[in-house]
Amino acid sequence: ILISGALLLISLPTLFPLLAIGVKLSGKGPVLFKQQRSGYRGEEFTIYKFRSMVLNPQSDSHQAKAQDQRITPFGRWIRSWHLDELPQLFQVFIGEMSLVGPRPHMLAHTEEYRGLVDRYMMRHLVKPGLTGLAQVQGYKGEHDLASMEARVRADVYYLQNWSLIFDLSIILRTLAAWRN
Repeated sequence: ILISGALLLISLPTLFPLLAIGVKLSGKGPVLFKQQRSGYRGEEFTIYKFRSMVLNPQSDSHQAKAQDQRITPFGRWIRSWHLDELPQLFQVFIGEMSLVGPRPHMLAHTEEYRGLVDRYMMRHLVKPGLTGLAQVQGYKGEHDLASMEARVRADVYYLQNWSLIFDLSIILRTLAAWRN
């Protein structure tokens, strides 16, 4: 709560207005993108991001790919710096998410992989995170069965070995790799 509150105090009056203007200038649609995701104990919750794509009917079923034509030029830039995820600091602040934990997946991915990947649902035993071990190990973005299995292994390892020091190391690794 303290870290997310401090980051909100810094970014809310500075970055949020600039990013909102950039999103509005990049195309029609709302500034914020919202989507149902699988969260703590498998409950659905709404995640918020700065919109980085043109409006499209596939946003709840097709994850963005590296050269996805739906991503606006401004959206590509904010994604490269992970600035599209700044609104999730509010969700950390109010307790819907944590700074560190398994990243929440689209509902379609939860349904697809729960029966294919061993211990997939274990990742829902903690609140979803703004960053996580799987992300700092490079398991982010596009999904296929092998990368999802690796992601879940990292998430389960995190759950089984959690400590405050472990969280701090993941936060530091996230900051070090921010631009990647």
